[in-house]
Amino acid sequence: MSIEDFPAIPKTRALKQENLFNLLQSSNSLRKITQIHTQIVINGFTQKNYLLVKLLYIYISSGYLRNALSVFENIKNPSTTVWNQIVRGHAQSETPEKSVEFFKRMVEADAKPDGYSYSFLLNACARFGLLREGEQVHGRILVNGYCSNVFVQTNLVNLYAVSGGSGSAKSARQVFDEMGERNVVSWNSLLKGYIRCGDLDNALRAFDEMPERNVVSWTTMVAGCAHNGRCKQALSLFRQMRRARVELDQVALLAALSACAELGDLALGRWIHKYVEQTLCFHKQPLLVSLNNALIHMYASCGVIDKGYKIFQSMPERSTVSWTSIITGFAKQGRGEEALRVFQLMLSLGENEARPDEITFLGALSACSHAGFLNEGRNIFNFMTQNLGISPRIEHYGCMVDLLSRAGYLDEALRLIETMPMKPNDAVWGALLGGCRLHKNAELASHVAQKLTVELNPDKAAGYLVLLSNVYAAAKRWLDFAFVRQRMVEIGVRKPAGQSWIQINGVVHDFVAGDTTHKHASLIYEMLDEITRHAQLDGCNLDIADILLYTKEF
Repeated sequence: MSIEDFPAIPKTRALKQENLFNLLQSSNSLRKITQIHTQIVINGFTQKNYLLVKLLYIYISSGYLRNALSVFENIKNPSTTVWNQIVRGHAQSETPEKSVEFFKRMVEADAKPDGYSYSFLLNACARFGLLREGEQVHGRILVNGYCSNVFVQTNLVNLYAVSGGSGSAKSARQVFDEMGERNVVSWNSLLKGYIRCGDLDNALRAFDEMPERNVVSWTTMVAGCAHNGRCKQALSLFRQMRRARVELDQVALLAALSACAELGDLALGRWIHKYVEQTLCFHKQPLLVSLNNALIHMYASCGVIDKGYKIFQSMPERSTVSWTSIITGFAKQGRGEEALRVFQLMLSLGENEARPDEITFLGALSACSHAGFLNEGRNIFNFMTQNLGISPRIEHYGCMVDLLSRAGYLDEALRLIETMPMKPNDAVWGALLGGCRLHKNAELASHVAQKLTVELNPDKAAGYLVLLSNVYAAAKRWLDFAFVRQRMVEIGVRKPAGQSWIQINGVVHDFVAGDTTHKHASLIYEMLDEITRHAQLDGCNLDIADILLYTKEF
């Protein structure tokens, strides 16, 4: 539409303003907004606040903050509602801290802030982590009598909830308790505060007390439980969410998939995948890349990596996490060749697809370690450090030590540990001791043990000493084996019990080594004895070292 094609402007000024206002309401492109803006200037309406508020609102809502600022700076006496639009615009932008600057200018210009001013400003403080400034705004709110405004108070709750400082949830709760009127957004902000500081018990209590819940309430709790390690509770809430017929959004699905991956709940994971295909894809709703990534991770964690690979191949857009998830998934399943093939494909696509990060390289090195690809692992490690300039983390060194140790290059593994720029952790030493056991190198294991003795503490001793005793048992050095076991008794070390689980008919059953509290413990051990007898009949006899390793006291 050109200026010539623009609708005729009525002759009276009031009608002209009304017509331009109506045109702004129906505008849907920058070109149309700019044409209406031009008519506002031509007709001398650049100081008409109610018309300018609408123009600013349209510019800001359409993402054209710079255009809005250009209009604003030419207004001689902006009204409160005009100032509010600029504060709102910056609160929603990449520069929320500028909302504070404009609010100060607003106060200096003697424009009186209202509830919207404070709400927009608090939102900006929350987004940028400006807790001190937010507390100052809180003081102004109390002085100016806006402490009963439900929207202002809800934004105050949100400010403290997302601040993440010590006592943030307590501050959010205090404001919440002072509210005379609450809405579901107020409750959700409180939930967010508890979740953010890891206080799931209070979050669950608040959730149970809510008079009404929406999809955000449920999603907050499902995601909060999943991210804080309470995966069973996360899936229990997810199932309640389904029974309550709440629409499942992609964030809730993503959190539930994360819990499924952790628990190995393949049945529910498959149900979610089917729901995504039949509901979201059917309605042509664009899928978050992170949701597809979660599906890949779930299938990989549940041992169905080929299904995850099909999802990976069908993704219209892939992130670094997508590539890393499938590479790591193949690596964990012992399919090193597939993992490295995908990794090489990622490198060949270059910047057009996604750039590998340190986690991607960790997955590739892990694949080399599991598959015994020594030369490939060395090349990948050198490429990461020399070509891409990525500084190895201790996990990368751990993979290289494990790779070298499994291949029998124990002296080279030890040299790598001794030249690492950081102090080796128990996983690194464990990888070397594992290699010593595999290759029956008790001398090197003894050397390592002497290094560790000085800094050994009961919290980390179990892994080292169990591995060391394994080495001595494999080498049939029984006196050394007995000495290490005695040392373990003296410092009160107990090997953490092994744990596994299996899903039957939708129920996940846990099994813990040495456990006698399971309601079917007698039947379980009876079956284990039966399996052992069958194994022995087939010629699978345990070595004496293995028998000693799995004695009950450890």
